[in-house]
Amino acid sequence: MSPLSFAGRVAVVTGAGRGIGRAYALALADRGASVVVNDLGGSMEGDGADEAPAAGVVAEIAAAGGTAAADTSDVADPAGARAVVGAALDHFGRIDVLVNNAGIVRWGGLPDVDSENLQRHLAVHVFGSFHTMRAAWPHMADQEYGRIVLTTSTGMLGRRDNLSYATAKAAVVGLMRSAALAGVRHGIKVNCIAPAAYTRMAGRSDSSAGGPRGEDMAPRLVVPMAVFLAHEQCPVSGETYTAGARRFARLFTASTEGYVHPGGQPAPEDVAEHWAAINDERGYFVPSDLMDWSRAFLAHLEQDR
Repeated sequence: MSPLSFAGRVAVVTGAGRGIGRAYALALADRGASVVVNDLGGSMEGDGADEAPAAGVVAEIAAAGGTAAADTSDVADPAGARAVVGAALDHFGRIDVLVNNAGIVRWGGLPDVDSENLQRHLAVHVFGSFHTMRAAWPHMADQEYGRIVLTTSTGMLGRRDNLSYATAKAAVVGLMRSAALAGVRHGIKVNCIAPAAYTRMAGRSDSSAGGPRGEDMAPRLVVPMAVFLAHEQCPVSGETYTAGARRFARLFTASTEGYVHPGGQPAPEDVAEHWAAINDERGYFVPSDLMDWSRAFLAHLEQDR
């Protein structure tokens, strides 16, 4: 297979000053893309700002012979999202790839977690992804081409102390699924990546992952999936993929065949009696969208006619 080139393409990577985002930006630039390195430079909790992380990655790209520009806009703000897309247009004349990687984490679970904690996660992860995608969309639609990679997390599966993070990352999947359908007519493909790596958000520093698994969990091992999803050869849209530790896999939502009550009004006792069938994973179904699920779920009504 020939190398996946990004020559002539322009990519925006948010949260690219450190960790996984930095690895994405370096890889895209190495493969020929002109890259806007966006990073507010805040703390892991989303506080403060610093121009140094984005500028440092741009310097690395330039030293390697690549082309990049720094941007420190806050993508959680609509004006900031428009500014980062504007930076791509101003510096490079177009935008082909948007990788939304910016994120925060503030640990907390019920009953102590408060609404401000949840609101802050939604602002960065969900609204940050929404604002930048909305700003880039008209330009991608006009050129009838675009690749958007949103960042979710297997953290959405839940743990006791990550309620806000899990909620936001699950919301990103819904955002991606709907956007992917809207992108079909415009040549825009939208997918999610769920990285598994040691970064400061995982409680590790960028400079030293540490421990016996440090090398196995390096951010660079997430890069191949993100680069492929951002490339013109990516064959899918509306999907979620996990990546890290040299493993790449699809993560999806499925429905069991379930139990169909034969007629009349079902009772709670019917649910209880057929609980095993409702939960039986054999013959599960992976819906492509809401209407696909609805057709399958209601298929027995057509058979009854």
